[in-house]
Amino acid sequence: MNAILLLSLLLACVVVTLLLLGARVVPQRQVYVVERLGKYQGMLEAGFHLLIPVVDRVAYKHTLKEVAIDVPPQTCITKDNIQVEVDGVLFMQVVDAVRASYGIDDYRFASIQLAQTTMRSEIGRIELDRTFEERDSINRAIVTAIDKASESWGVKVTRYEVKNIVPPPSIRDAMEKQMRAEREKRAQIAESEGARQAAINKAEGERAAAIARAEGERAAKIAQSEGERQRLINEAEGESARIAQIADATAGALRAVAASLQAPGGEEALRLRVAEQYVERFGEIAKAGTTIVVPADLTDLTAVLRVASGVLGAGRGGRG
Repeated sequence: MNAILLLSLLLACVVVTLLLLGARVVPQRQVYVVERLGKYQGMLEAGFHLLIPVVDRVAYKHTLKEVAIDVPPQTCITKDNIQVEVDGVLFMQVVDAVRASYGIDDYRFASIQLAQTTMRSEIGRIELDRTFEERDSINRAIVTAIDKASESWGVKVTRYEVKNIVPPPSIRDAMEKQMRAEREKRAQIAESEGARQAAINKAEGERAAAIARAEGERAAKIAQSEGERQRLINEAEGESARIAQIADATAGALRAVAASLQAPGGEEALRLRVAEQYVERFGEIAKAGTTIVVPADLTDLTAVLRVASGVLGAGRGGRG
């Protein structure tokens, strides 16, 4: 009885041990590749699984998550024969655990080697000055090359990023001097452009001021000429009105004189008035100078009166 119990306990321990040895818990987003007696048996996905101890074994464990693989620095030679040290980061993901297990011995090592060789090839096609500008094209070329080769490896390369491009110290010094010269050049260009724009603005301001000043002077001259014109017109109109008034007054005076001559004693009064004016004007001429030249027949007052009577007679004859 004791032997049977002991055997049962031993058998139970063996069973429990075998169960513990065969039990497998696969985490989420992981896959286990199982081999039975050295041959591929199947894959274990996330969850609890029981294997046959000794017969089945987990040969490979793969994560289905995207992983980042650091690509070590390597020396590359550019198109213009400059050595640079380049490193990067490779992002990839297992999409087929079976091919990732049996398609290649170590897909991570192979991907790193392929990334480095492709990097050397791409860097050798461009010059040093363009290596910093062509990062995107280098990344795309490496992804294309690795993705094409890794199709049979059961992995998918999502992207590659160049981390650092380190030229030799001498080249870095030369590049720093070049960058400093470029910055000074841009500063001088910006300063000259500012001075040029300031000069242009000043010239345009002076031009606008000159145009405004010329327009003001022109407007002032036009206003002055208009005022002068209006003044001349007013003066002409005033002179015309004055002449018309004088003419009307003279005509009225002549009509009055004519009417007086028609009255009794009018001619005698005229003769007397002419004689008085003659004597008065003759006296003024005598005061003004020592020499007087007059017509011979006007020296006699009787002749003057005769001339005036002739004029009056001619005037009446004309009217008659």
